[in-house]
Amino acid sequence: MTIHIKKCTLEDLHTLQEMSYETFKETFKHQNTAENMIAYLEKSFNLHQVEKELSTHSSQFFFVYFNHEAAGYLKVNTDDAQTEKMGDEALEIERIYIINKFQKHGLGKYLLNKAMEIAAERNKKKVWLGVWEENENAIAFYKKMGFVQTGKHSFYMGDEEQTDLIMTKTLI
Repeated sequence: MTIHIKKCTLEDLHTLQEMSYETFKETFKHQNTAENMIAYLEKSFNLHQVEKELSTHSSQFFFVYFNHEAAGYLKVNTDDAQTEKMGDEALEIERIYIINKFQKHGLGKYLLNKAMEIAAERNKKKVWLGVWEENENAIAFYKKMGFVQTGKHSFYMGDEEQTDLIMTKTLI
């Protein structure tokens, strides 16, 4: 079993867009209406939007490979790219997604550790993320990794308002 991480570039645009679409749909399609899912996917993962995010200086994307196959990705934000104003001392993990067939191989932890490494390199004091309050597996994972709930914010899936828990880990 080999695992490695590669930073995404504009050359990865189409692969990133396809993976973003696929992993989000796999993760949440059973808990949301088809209409809201389609609206969200078309808004958040259209080619122009993904290209814009990939070109943002304060955001970075990384693919994780499992036995040389792209298996998931990470998106981190700093400074003004953060989805909430958390200040210059924070790094946001906006997305960690693993394709279903590659889950249960420790890839999420691998990507989370990459985010922590980036935060340390940039002298950030905390790492935070938003996780849907109904995503119990993800919440348990983040708690196991040392994150604690520090707030909440709204997340819109199409026309439905949902609540994301804000979870934070303070770095030493």
